[in-house]
Order: sequence, then C-alpha cells, then structure tokens
Amino acid sequence: MKAYRCELEIANENITNQSEKITNNINQIQEFTSKLQEYERLRRKLHNDVQDLKGNIRVFCRVRPLLDSESQNIANFKFPKEIPFNRKISLISTKANYLGEKKEIFKEYQFDQVFDTFATQKDIFSEVAHIVQSVVDGYNGCIFAYGQTGAGKTYTMTGPTNATPETEGMIPRAVRLIYDIIQDLKTQCWKFTLEGQFIEIYNDSIRDLLVADPSSTNGVKHKTIHDERTGTTRISKATTVDLDCPSTLNQALKTAAHNRAVAATKCNAHSSRSHSVFMIRLRGTNDNSNETRIGSLNLIDLAGSERLSKSESKGDQLQEAKHINSSLSHLKTVIQGIKKDSCHINFRDSSLTWLLKNSLGGNAKVLMLVNISPLESSLSETESSLEFARMVNSAHVGTAHKN
Repeated sequence: MKAYRCELEIANENITNQSEKITNNINQIQEFTSKLQEYERLRRKLHNDVQDLKGNIRVFCRVRPLLDSESQNIANFKFPKEIPFNRKISLISTKANYLGEKKEIFKEYQFDQVFDTFATQKDIFSEVAHIVQSVVDGYNGCIFAYGQTGAGKTYTMTGPTNATPETEGMIPRAVRLIYDIIQDLKTQCWKFTLEGQFIEIYNDSIRDLLVADPSSTNGVKHKTIHDERTGTTRISKATTVDLDCPSTLNQALKTAAHNRAVAATKCNAHSSRSHSVFMIRLRGTNDNSNETRIGSLNLIDLAGSERLSKSESKGDQLQEAKHINSSLSHLKTVIQGIKKDSCHINFRDSSLTWLLKNSLGGNAKVLMLVNISPLESSLSETESSLEFARMVNSAHVGTAHKN
C-alpha cells in the first residue's frame, strides 16, 4: 500500500509538472502571437510609409515585346541607365526643316520605372506586387493599363490566350499573391473573404462580363454604388463571384474574355472597344485582436487610345471610338483636378471616372502602366500616350488612409 501511495504521489507530481509546462507553453504562445501581431502592425505601417514616399500615384512605361513577325520598322528608342532603376526613355525621330535638311529630334520622358522590350511579366509584377500588399493591408488600389491599340495592354493585364506561368498577366498574378498573403496571415488568426466582379464599360454603359448568357442581360441597367463607410465600390445587378480558389479566378477570366466586346479597326483586327475592369473586394477579420481590414483592387485594361484619323473607324465603330476618347479625356481631367488639389472634381462626367472615384482619391494606391508599341509607324500615337503619362506622373494624390 505504501508503495502504491508513493507511485500515486509521483504520478500526481508529474501531472502537476506537465500542467505547469502546458500553462507556460500556452502563455508563451500567446506572448509570441501578441508580438507577431505587433510586428505585423509595424510592417504594415512601414510598408505604407515606403509607398507614401514613392508616391501614391506612380507611372510605369512598358515598350511592348516584339512579335516574331516584327523585324523591321522598329522605332529608335534609347533607355538611359540609372542605378538602381531605369526611369528614362528617349524617342528619336528624324524630321526635315523647310530646306529639306534632316535632323534627329530627341524627346526624353522620365517615369517611376521604364521597361524595355526584353522585360518579362515577372519583371513588371515585381513592382506591381507592392500595391497588392497594400490592398491586403486595408487600402484601396488601382492598376490600369493605358495606351494605343496594339500596344500590349491586354497582354500585360491578363496575358495571352494560352498563358503559361511565365506569360500570365497582372490580374492572375495579383490574385494569386493575395491568396498567398492571406494564407500566411491565417497563422495570426486572420480570416479573409474575397469576391470579384468583372465588368466592361462600352459606349459609356456598364456590361456584366461574368454573366453566362450576355443576350439575357439586354435592357439591364447597372449602376455604380459607392459605400462611403468602407470606401468600396460595387456594381448593381452584376455577377459577383467568391474568389475562393485559383480555379474560380481562371474560369472568371475565360468567361470575361469571351464576353468582352471586340471589333475590327484599321489599327488592330481584334481591337478591344471597351474598358474592362476586374474589381476585387477583400475583407479580413481577426477575432483575437478585434481588427478588421477592408480593401479593394481595381485592375483595368483601358480601351485603345488612337486618333480617329488614324483608325479610320466608321459607323458603330466611330461611335465606339468617340465614347472611348471622351472617357479617356474625362479621366485626364479628373487626374488634372487631383494634381491641382481642386476642391471639386467631377467624377460623374463619365461612367469610367465615376466607377474609379474611390480608386483615384486620397484613399488609394494608384499605378498606371503606359504601354507603347515598338514600331516606328506608331510613333505619333506613342508620343501622345507618353505625354498623357507624363501628365499623370506629375499628379499628386493625398496621403492614403486605411479603410
């Protein structure tokens, strides 16, 4: 009996010791979790400080990669090297004066980053990723591709039809990065929901690109709805998909590509005649810290910007071109208003600018990717695109605030 009691006392002592170890481990886990959350808050603050220093509206220039069939008629571009970034691009053209004397004309442009024809999709996204991180941190983001038809906007944003991991565009890369980030944040007790809408603005009207049968939506009028409390935007009566896995995204991209309006013009046989906007809304909650994050990201492939005299559009295509140029003009006016810190900026002048109201104001991180053609025959349109980009690059957006 005495031996039994001795064993019982030893067992109880072991249980007590194990209980104390478990309690200590739990306390250490809670302490480490608390520190990890503090480090995460510090990372978010420092990341946002860096983005503010870079400027909440940035402009990148990309010269489209050459096609296999393009070996002649290549424009003369120069890329002055700067360490650690390439920020300048020079256009070199030959013009004759009234005496017939030829002279080389140099026009130099400077942006936040310049990518030549050898730049890969991965190279571009390495800079875009910072805005995606900000969206997960609870800010609004806007990434849009601008340029003439055939300058590679759609290639940059979505990639080719049969994209590979190397050639896929900014949209699938951005969503995959969001998946990766929120997966990592699960260890800090964060739970996220991710949803998306994919629409196009065609002749200043909104169309749902994710509907199974586009003809069934004839007569449906969509409206842009801004939630001033959360700073997010949604489109009424438009299909909303839960982006719970990459396969859902891939199916959404295929459906949207199939439904997007295209028409033949002299500039490009498959010229996109609409502005496409992939809208991502993200909400994160942390029950341990009682924190909430709400962010949104608009990924925009703007319609081709070319002069009517060059595209030679007629009939319906002429009306399309007029609407495209009008909306881009309003976008320019809005950005100029932001640049001048105007008290009143009329976002309602076009469906495009009204949709982007929460994406261009002080509560946003904005990146414009101006895409230009490498061909000499496109120099006049290239110059026009670069002038627009230069104007955007000088704009100032107020300090962003987390939603």
